[in-house]
Amino acid sequence: MHNEKLLVYVQAMSRLLETRPDEPEILAQGGALLATLVASDDWLPALFAVPHPQYYQQYLLYADPLDRFSMVSFVWGPGQKTPVHDHMTWGLIGMLRGQEIETPYHRQSDGSYQPGAHHALVPGQIGFVSPATHDVHEVANAYSDQTSISIHVYGGNIGRIHRHVFDPVTGSTKAFVSGYSLDVVPNLWK
Repeated sequence: MHNEKLLVYVQAMSRLLETRPDEPEILAQGGALLATLVASDDWLPALFAVPHPQYYQQYLLYADPLDRFSMVSFVWGPGQKTPVHDHMTWGLIGMLRGQEIETPYHRQSDGSYQPGAHHALVPGQIGFVSPATHDVHEVANAYSDQTSISIHVYGGNIGRIHRHVFDPVTGSTKAFVSGYSLDVVPNLWK
């Protein structure tokens, strides 16, 4: 485990957010920082890379004490996917292992949600979500026979943010707070 890389990312992201940049700047600069982190796959502690046989896992890696950002590893077992959901804040997605498929959903005049063109993220690539551009999507492991892992960074403590899942056909909404898969956070300062 090489916590130094994770610590360097957290420090750089903290310095960036201290300047109070606008969201496009956060996505551009924070995305570049995340791309550097996910360019190598030798730093994620094994405890935060364990899949569950039925459900994707959201492991908290870091939560800023001022709630400026949080960082999680999403661990996708074979064939696992999210429901259609939102985030209510900006987000950066960095692909670490495997491949995931993101499908944006767009609200229609009748209240339903229609899928847009999906795209794949492969290791080293970065994606974004934002209420200002697109915030409703579904994410799936591209593989039916292996685990995929992505690193997500959000503009707040994503495990405590009140969010929504959507029925794409009816447009009905259900509120949720995701929480985290473990109550353990790695010690970045070892």
